[in-house]
Amino acid sequence: QVQLVESGGGSVQAGGSLRLSCTASPNITSSTCMGWFRQASGNEREGVAAIKRDSGSTYYGDSAKGRFTISRDFAKYTVYLQMNSLKPEDTATYYCAATQYCGQWFEHPQWSHSWGQGTQVTVSS
Repeated sequence: QVQLVESGGGSVQAGGSLRLSCTASPNITSSTCMGWFRQASGNEREGVAAIKRDSGSTYYGDSAKGRFTISRDFAKYTVYLQMNSLKPEDTATYYCAATQYCGQWFEHPQWSHSWGQGTQVTVSS
């Protein structure tokens, strides 16, 4: 079992930035896809961004394109989500997750084999 621990959430004004971090336990495989989902109160869980640990290939949900950047440090078992130009609509609990394949993952979040505890992001207008 892979453990995931997120950090970096907080409160920020609209237009501001935050960087989230997610560190996996060392038993995670080299080929694992790691990414971020978010869930606002009363909403469905939404895929935000994903990255393949080995290749570094990235995938973004529509809401993240042009504003968020996912990256990874392979040796540190860590992925980052740099969030710029934040909007009130970005307010949500952000969850780190892991699965084997990035393709179509956002359509099937239940494919995740691991979830972090979540970190809260609040964007004030």
